[in-house]
Amino acid sequence: MPSSLYPMPRAVLGPTNTGKTWYALERMLGHASGMFGFPLRLLARENYERAVARLGPSRVALITGEEKIIPPQASYFLCTVEAMPLDRSVDFLAVDEVQLAADPERGHVFTDRVLNARGRQETLLLGAETARRVLEAMLPGLNVTVRERLSRLSWAGQKKVTRLPRRSAVVAFSAAEVYRLAELIRSQRGGTAIVMGALSPRTRNAQVELFQSGDVDYMVATDAIGMGLNMDIEHVALAGDVKFDGRRPRRLAPAELGQIAGRAGRYTTDGTFGITDTCEMLEDEVVDAIENHRFKYLSGVVWRNAVLDYSDPDALIRSLEAPPPLSFMSRKADADDHRALSSLLERDDIRVRAHGEAEVRLLHEVCQIPDYQREYSDSHTELLARIYTHLTDGERLPKDWITGSMQRLDRPQGDIDTLMSRLSGIRTWSYITQRSHWLDGAEDFQGLARSIEDRVSDSLNQVLTERFVDRRAAVLSRRLKENSVLMSSIRPDGTVTVEGEDVGQLDGFVFTPAIAESDEKGPVLAAARKVLPDEISQRVRALVASADAAFKPDASGRIFWRDAMVGQLVKGDALYQPRAEVRSSSLLEGEQLKSVQDRLNAFALSWPREILARAVALEGETLTGTARGIAYQVFESLGTLPSRNVNEMVKQLDDDGRRQLAQHGIRLGVDMIYMPDLLKPAQIDAKALLYSLSTDERPECGPPPPGRVAIDHVDGVSDGYWLATGYRRLGGRVMRVDMAERLSATVRAAAREGEFRINEEMLSLAGATREQMEEMIVDLGYRKSGEEPAEDPEKPTISLFTRPQRPKKQRDTGGGDRPKGQGKPKGKPRQRHAGRPGEGGARSGDRPGSRKPAPKSTPIDPNSPFAVLAKLKEKS
Repeated sequence: MPSSLYPMPRAVLGPTNTGKTWYALERMLGHASGMFGFPLRLLARENYERAVARLGPSRVALITGEEKIIPPQASYFLCTVEAMPLDRSVDFLAVDEVQLAADPERGHVFTDRVLNARGRQETLLLGAETARRVLEAMLPGLNVTVRERLSRLSWAGQKKVTRLPRRSAVVAFSAAEVYRLAELIRSQRGGTAIVMGALSPRTRNAQVELFQSGDVDYMVATDAIGMGLNMDIEHVALAGDVKFDGRRPRRLAPAELGQIAGRAGRYTTDGTFGITDTCEMLEDEVVDAIENHRFKYLSGVVWRNAVLDYSDPDALIRSLEAPPPLSFMSRKADADDHRALSSLLERDDIRVRAHGEAEVRLLHEVCQIPDYQREYSDSHTELLARIYTHLTDGERLPKDWITGSMQRLDRPQGDIDTLMSRLSGIRTWSYITQRSHWLDGAEDFQGLARSIEDRVSDSLNQVLTERFVDRRAAVLSRRLKENSVLMSSIRPDGTVTVEGEDVGQLDGFVFTPAIAESDEKGPVLAAARKVLPDEISQRVRALVASADAAFKPDASGRIFWRDAMVGQLVKGDALYQPRAEVRSSSLLEGEQLKSVQDRLNAFALSWPREILARAVALEGETLTGTARGIAYQVFESLGTLPSRNVNEMVKQLDDDGRRQLAQHGIRLGVDMIYMPDLLKPAQIDAKALLYSLSTDERPECGPPPPGRVAIDHVDGVSDGYWLATGYRRLGGRVMRVDMAERLSATVRAAAREGEFRINEEMLSLAGATREQMEEMIVDLGYRKSGEEPAEDPEKPTISLFTRPQRPKKQRDTGGGDRPKGQGKPKGKPRQRHAGRPGEGGARSGDRPGSRKPAPKSTPIDPNSPFAVLAKLKEKS
């Protein structure tokens, strides 16, 4: 029946929160049958569920592009505007958000419904008052009712994202911005729900429930929330005012901003709106217009011819491009189906099939399959071509092809973007499977598509929740709102819990919260701190009673007890007497702090005496004479001392002194004096730490790794540090002193024969290259004397070394040359003694450069034979 024969529609207009949708739904349910068109699948689903709750599932149908639930006895149809089955006659019909007739992308569909969709008894057109003039122009004599907003909407200015009040919705205009803002809110305020038009109803409902239940107090959404999604939002914050409308970025009109801001406040609860993040300040005129709901009327609508000519493909194109009947209408020239049709008709394999009215109509129907992924690529066109080819070949789509295509999307693993892409893909196949005349077993395929969408939707909701919601904060927030007494406890590992949720860690005596900044942080931490005093008291008692073995200093001097840092070793009054400082904690004070301080100081004094006991023993009274002086030097040097530092003292040692030093673990090497017991890993680490505390030299490399007898020298590390740890720098290598003595002995043995070359034993001992060994030999006191060619002419020459020449010393005769006949001084010639590594080395009288003292002169007996011979010689 022509629309002109139905009763004139009525328009119910007004801002958001005027109860228009609720009013229309009640009107529909008062009729025997009805149809309601919504701008979003989400809204259609939401109102379908409301109607089912009232009437039961047998009387209510849901019809969208991707989903159809149509019971045989259905009387009420909740639909998206595009999917409204206008061939069904119903008593009541309503179209929501009719101001979208001006939308560049979808406006032509809304314009067509305004002009042609009618109920037998009643038709309602719902929307913003901005559509009033174009509605009256299209429908002269239209009865218009304007409803007032039920609550007040007020401007709240600009706020940082992290300072937004609870129950706020932040609106952004791209998925990337939604994710960025959601990450920020999660890190600072505990979590947020996500609402975007691309979400499935299942995912969207789960996210909305997070917000509605109070699990989270924030929502980050696209402008999809402006289309009638009713939630308990108290404040709307615009994070931008520019969106991409499918063709270009453009600034939102005041009416569009008002539509979004109007989501704040529900029923009679007032709401506020403002800006945040990078959104530019709104002009005063715009703010005033939003607060008072006064916007410019729409000046036109988008239109496309609905009476199409399917006689041939070109006739269809011409009818789609027909001019609008009224001057304020603009023709929709780039609709997705129009563009797809033009692309397919450029292919000969498709055009040749579109040769009759049925085939042309089928082609247009195929072109209306939406590209939900919005990739604007050839892949969607290729899909349409394949579908049309299958349908024109066999009138049905191959089952195996459909099944395989959908199963490729049945993978509920991946990140947000991956799952969103799969969801868009399955939405396309859901749309296809709803065309029952295209495939056999349509209900089975519809069930498969629905189950895949549900699985991917559930996975997407889980990923969104894991990424953007702090579950711990959500639980605590809900408990606080219930005015419950929060129960707190401490686990054996130091984790502090409130209501079973981790809120921080007690590390030794320091409590570190692990809860984001939020309105709940104060009460939650207050509950957590209730259990801390008893635990601190117990820990103080346990620490004071602990044996020294319970404390472990690390390489930087931090003192650990029960795997928790409780203090720090610092420089003390003497090398072997560091002090301890208690780790700062607001939980320790008064007697507790003093008790911990005293126990750590006691450990700081006892620890070096235990781990370096052999060195500390050198302070004792048992050593005497020269041995005591050498032992003191070794003690002050942390167990390692160059021999040259005490050379004269060593010369004066007698056998008893050497015995005393050996009994105290001191070994007299040729080059180094050291204590082998202090060359073990634990002792090396302890000596490095004491040296660092005393000198404030703290190399990042630390002492050589355990078990390493030689390493490369590290720039910036002093020779003093290496010696303190029991190592000696030779050239570019650092060797443990006992191994350095062995290397020195090996080199001395080679030098006895005069000139010598580097041999494999030297290289093996030092773990060095030949180039490194040359520097090491020079540092041992030898000089490079020349080179000789290698046996292999392609190899480098071989360096030769020799002991440096010592200048001959002349006896001081008071001046002049040595008298004739007086050659070398009497006595034994000087000898060089190598001495073995690990022993006391050569005796002082045998060291190079030393002489035996001249024998004392005695009076000559005049009666001796030697005296008589001397007198005869003088006479002759």
